[in-house]
Amino acid sequence: MLDNIKLAADAATLSPIALFLQADIIVKAVMIGLLAASIYVWAVIFTHGRGVGKMMAASERFERDFWRAGNIDKFYEENGREELPSAKVLGAGISEWRRSTAGKAVDRDGTRERLGIAMHSAVAGEVDKLAEKIGVLATIGSVAPFVGLFGTVWGIMRSFTAIAAENNSSLAVVAPGIAEALFATAIGLFAAIPAVIAYNSFSQRLNRLESRLGRFADGLHATFSRELEVDA
Repeated sequence: MLDNIKLAADAATLSPIALFLQADIIVKAVMIGLLAASIYVWAVIFTHGRGVGKMMAASERFERDFWRAGNIDKFYEENGREELPSAKVLGAGISEWRRSTAGKAVDRDGTRERLGIAMHSAVAGEVDKLAEKIGVLATIGSVAPFVGLFGTVWGIMRSFTAIAAENNSSLAVVAPGIAEALFATAIGLFAAIPAVIAYNSFSQRLNRLESRLGRFADGLHATFSRELEVDA
């Protein structure tokens, strides 16, 4: 029975909360930083993931309604102020079209070139704006394991110090330090793995969105080019 009580006490000593409380200030700081990074990663996953999904669905609906519309100017006046990447691309094209065709003499080749530049710049701007929100995920995914490894090295150093101080190399002496060291590594991986997976997933979504916006911009460019030929 005494052995069972001892085993229960050892298990309680090696619980996550006990490991955190018995760690020194350096390892505690590492653990707190990694836990904060993990919370941030999951917050980005839930908020940004849901937002990007809704935005891509809304952009798809916007483009579908645009191609069904009979009057580009009327559609733009009714829907062009929406905070959607497709709406921003359309707005850039309409603005450049109006500036380039405002005079009596229209440079058709120059207008086509400026339209392409304006709309593809809008595409790049919208993608960059969304990419800024996931850049931190890449940083956490690459840095967190090394921060956890630092906590591991520090904890093992404390274990060797305990061996020297106690003049005893038994498992009871070194187990707490090694356990808290490995716990820091586990927290680092817990923060890094979801960050890497989420970053790769969001990057693929952004690539698909960029391709979709590029096709939309090319379609707009072809439409405006036909208008120039009609005017000619």
